[in-house]
Amino acid sequence: MADTKREIERKYEGPPAGEDARLPDLTGVSGVSGVVDKGVAELDATYYDTPDQRLAAASLTLRRRTGGDDAGWHLKLPVSEGVRDEIHAPLSDTVPRSLTSLVRSRIRDAELVPVVRLLSARDIRHLVDASGALLAEVSLDRVHAERLSGGEGTADWTEIEVELADDGDPAFLDKVEKKLRKAGLSRSSSPSKLARALGETGKRKKVAAAPVEKDPVTAGDHVLAYVRTQRDAIVELDPAVRRDVYDSVHSMRVATRRMRSTFRSYGKVLDRTVTDPIGDELKWLAGELGIDRDQEVLTERLTEALDNLPRTLLSGPVRARLHTWSHARHGGSRSRLIAVLDGKRYLNLLTALDAIVSDPPLLEAASQDPAKVIAKAVRKAYQKVSDLVGQALDLPPGTDRDLAMHEARKKAKRTRYAAETAAPALGKPSSELVKSMKSLQTLLGDHQDSVMAREALLALSAQAYAAGESSFTYGVLYGREEQRAAAVEAALPEAWEAIEGQGAV
Repeated sequence: MADTKREIERKYEGPPAGEDARLPDLTGVSGVSGVVDKGVAELDATYYDTPDQRLAAASLTLRRRTGGDDAGWHLKLPVSEGVRDEIHAPLSDTVPRSLTSLVRSRIRDAELVPVVRLLSARDIRHLVDASGALLAEVSLDRVHAERLSGGEGTADWTEIEVELADDGDPAFLDKVEKKLRKAGLSRSSSPSKLARALGETGKRKKVAAAPVEKDPVTAGDHVLAYVRTQRDAIVELDPAVRRDVYDSVHSMRVATRRMRSTFRSYGKVLDRTVTDPIGDELKWLAGELGIDRDQEVLTERLTEALDNLPRTLLSGPVRARLHTWSHARHGGSRSRLIAVLDGKRYLNLLTALDAIVSDPPLLEAASQDPAKVIAKAVRKAYQKVSDLVGQALDLPPGTDRDLAMHEARKKAKRTRYAAETAAPALGKPSSELVKSMKSLQTLLGDHQDSVMAREALLALSAQAYAAGESSFTYGVLYGREEQRAAAVEAALPEAWEAIEGQGAV
């Protein structure tokens, strides 16, 4: 079973290998009352990657380490500069499946092989406060690197590592760094030991699909830049979705929708005979992701509604039934989603997205002035929203209006994403349209959430009735949801009039 730890650390260059390396005196660091010598740990770590080093290209590290107090498998996922999530799994002879799945979006079907072995003698000190609580761990590492594949040779160096204690204040690292700099030390030029070992024992290979960044000039440049961003988001969010990190499912779903909308909005730039089949697969993936996300939204909405309900209107074990309903559906959808992410169909989709980025199916308009091509596409998307909002306003309250408002919401999303793509080329008008469509999307989204909440409440009420429980509270909540929907419908004409006043790009 794997567990996760947030790692916040900084690395500093030590003296050249072979010289007498010592840790500087850190007793004068503000807040430090003592420096505890924890002895020297002998660490033996073997790092794994694909033959073309896809993990290293994404700043991921996967290792099997013995020695010290955390022997086992470690996967490190970058969060921000100097911050990584370190996921541990028990020691075994082969890479644990739980960790392999977390790098699946990077490695696809490629084999993981040993690439570097690092032998480190770690001289450890604990910086503690007046109560003896740990503030940070400082270590002097004498490292010997051996290349196992993809290069040759060895390398030796020393470095100093400062790792913040769990739940510590990152500002404390600034205090330690001030002391280290006074001692003549500087930040390491390599983000990790593995990166340094790869650099010093063989030329680091590049992932073939990695794009060459350039400033967008043509319409095609702008559209592809947006598509690339969404492709990267899907790949990067994959481990977080598998770990059930909060909001990760929603974020990946949004990335799939953004890319699919871009394909549809910019069909004059990217050949839809190529992108439409990929768009269908993106729609499939969004649907699989939506099973979990829709459940999260419904549960949050119904829980909030219960919290705001007077106790006098609570009848029966409503909270317990909602909890059971939510977790039963969530558990099933989670298992299904993991199976999807492990499946061939999903991996084939990722490969297709790589191909779109590396070898895009550009049409003639792709080479033209973005101010004309992109603006035209945005105006077309905006007109579809306008038509649907008008249709919804002309319909009486009921199912048909609900459906029309839902369609208008989906088209508002598409227009928003088209305007996001256009923003770098068209500037303020496009950015203003993004804001307008986002506000409309939020308004119509609240209406659709109310529709879905009422469907859920009917189901919960039926379950409660069948179990001999009171269904009174579900009826109260249903009525309140009807009122929320009616309020949105009443606010829509004025909101749309304000948006129309601004116009499209």
